[in-house]
Parts: sequence; C-alpha cells; structure tokens
Amino acid sequence: MGCCDVPGLMTVETALDNIMTQVSPLTTITTVALTDAMGMVLAEDILSPINVPPFANSAMDGYALRAADLEHSDTLTMIGKSFAGIPFTGMCEAGQCVRIMTGAEIPVGADVVIMQEETQVDADNIQFSVKPKANDNIRPIGDDVHCGETVLVKGTRLTAREMPLLASLGIASFVVYRRPKVAFFSTGDELRPVGEALAAGQIYDSNRYGMKALLEKFGCDVLDLGIIADCPEKLRQAFVTASTEADVVVTSGGVSVGEADYTKDILEQEGEIGFWKIAMKPGKPFAFGTINNAWFCGLPGNPVSAMLTLYQLVQPMLAKLAGHSQYQPPVRLQAQATSMFKKRPGRTDFQRGIYSINSAGQCEVTTTGNQGSGAFSSMHHANCFVVLEQDRGRVEAGEFVTIELFNHTMY
Repeated sequence: MGCCDVPGLMTVETALDNIMTQVSPLTTITTVALTDAMGMVLAEDILSPINVPPFANSAMDGYALRAADLEHSDTLTMIGKSFAGIPFTGMCEAGQCVRIMTGAEIPVGADVVIMQEETQVDADNIQFSVKPKANDNIRPIGDDVHCGETVLVKGTRLTAREMPLLASLGIASFVVYRRPKVAFFSTGDELRPVGEALAAGQIYDSNRYGMKALLEKFGCDVLDLGIIADCPEKLRQAFVTASTEADVVVTSGGVSVGEADYTKDILEQEGEIGFWKIAMKPGKPFAFGTINNAWFCGLPGNPVSAMLTLYQLVQPMLAKLAGHSQYQPPVRLQAQATSMFKKRPGRTDFQRGIYSINSAGQCEVTTTGNQGSGAFSSMHHANCFVVLEQDRGRVEAGEFVTIELFNHTMY
C-alpha cells in the first residue's frame, strides 16, 4: 500500500466525478428581458438579426473622399459634413471630400478616410499630405458581426462581456434556463447569530454568510433558513421545507462519519445520502445525494472546510445544473514556493497562498500562515489555493507547486 492509499478515503477527482455523473441540467426555460439577464444561462443559440456595423463608417475624425482623386491633385473641395447619427445625404464626386467624424456613415462615392492630422485646411479647400489606399480607415458593413452569424451558443452564462454584445444587436429578450434555487442552513446548538452576545461554549455562525455569498456568485437564487438547533423536529422540518422549495439543499455541520447527531439520522431516513470521507484537506467529511426531489450537499462544519468543499465540489455541480456548458474550472499554474508548506502524504491539500509575479516575470507563492480549518482569516489574505498532491509531503522554499487562482466568485 502506497503512502497515499489511505483506506476509506475517496479522491477529490472521484468525488467530483460521482457528483457530475449524477446531476443533469434543469430543463425549465423562461424568456427574460436583456435588462434582467445578467448571470443567466442561454437556453438557445443567439443569431445576429443584423450586420454590425449596419453601414460602412469612419474609424476616425477626418475627411471622406475618393482615393483616386489624390493621384492627380493634393487639394479637394469640402462639400459637407457627416456626423454620427446625422449622415451626409449627397454624393461625394470627383474632386470633392466630406468632413467626417468617427462612427459616421461613409458618403456615397467615397472609398477612403484620411485623418484630420494629415491635412491643411483653407476654408473649403482641403490639402492632403498622404496618398492612401482605398478603404483605409473605413469599417465595412458587418466588420464585427454578420447578419445570421451565431454570436453566442446555448449554455453560455451571460456576463458583462456578453450584455453589450446583445445590446449592439438590438436583441431585447431571449430564452434562458431558470436559475437553480438553493436552500441552505447551518446546524448546531453552539451557533449564535451575529450581533448577539456569546455565552460559554458558543460561537458565531460564520458559514452561512460565506455560503450565501458564494451561492449568489455561482448564479443561484438562494433561500436562507438560518440556524437550525440540534432538535429532531426542527431539523426534520427544515429538511422538508428546504427539499420541497429548492432544487438543492446545502448544509454545514453534522455530516462527519461516525458523529452522533440528529442530522445524519434524519438524512438517512428522509433521503438517499452517501456520507463520504474524501482525501482532501481541509474538508474530509462530505455528504451527497438526494432528499425528496432535491439534491443534497452536506458540508463540513469548520469554516475553511465548508467554503473549500462548496467551491471545489458544489460550484461545478451547480454550473451543470444551471445548464452552463461553457463553465471552466479555476485556472491552475505552476509557481515557485518562497516559503515552506507543511504537509503529510495521504490527502490532497488545498492550502491558502498568496501568489505574485516577481521582477523576472516568474510566478511565486507564499503561505498565508496558519492553515487550520478553523482559521478563516487565511481566506481573507489569500488569492489562490496551493494544491499539494495527495502523495506529496512537506514542501521546501524553492520547490515548484501547483496553484489554483481564485475565480470571480471569490471577489
């Protein structure tokens, strides 16, 4: 048995594969207005109904003219002006030019634009210091997008990069998938809401705030059921409510294998749940399955463990559920460690790190310090995970490691 072959532990890759093979995208679709579509996932391809730009226009401020005219003379007569939204309506004929602004329609007859810096102006007589080629500084019809072209494919999640594109096509509404609805809560008699005084043995419920923030960034509609005490009746009712009102139920705490609490008992009675021990650190205890008609993800109770498992295991699951076929996992790079990272073989370790680019343009990473699963300040200081392989041991400064950059959901 190798050093990483720990009995009873499931690899991170196997756990994620088990989740992803079971989950299918939601099929409910709805039509939304462009103004309400940010973060939604397209349920159909988007084909452009127009050319962009819809007319040939100038790429700069200058003069529109016929390029051939400058073969015989360097001075032409200005006959009018073309502004963006107020085009010149006549024809540009031999020996003539039209003053034109950036984005304005090219006058009929003109085939080139010369920038104003390459001219000398004497009333309506414009002298040109260059001899351009036809079509210089002209944006042709359909230069960006052609009518009928597929501009966005089904399964694309709309971000600030896609919204202006759709607006430029004049598309006011389209079909998207319904957002996944996620109900979540924390369990434990020791948890207290923020703002209340703590009694002996109590701590503040921090996990719910991180869960809500990430779930909303994942593009979900969320239902916060608060803190549920270790009471069988209250827990059972919380699970019933969550599983009947949401597509996914996410909890933190109460899923450790061998732990004697009501949460596990109720889950086993009400659903089909697998309680896994995953070879990841932090975050070994994790539960996945179904309860009524909802998917269930049970996160560990420690704050870093809860956020890490939500980020690594639940995020891609929710992307698939949302129909986001273009989802990409967080970017991983190689970096040189500038500090030591403690580790024992046996589990894939997701340590919190701070990466930077040194003066030589090389990627470096250092530890945030305390890597305990309850030390959540490490997440605040970090900008990446240092992903140390399951069979790897202690890392010395100077060694190369894999880092995983935080994606947009962490910012």
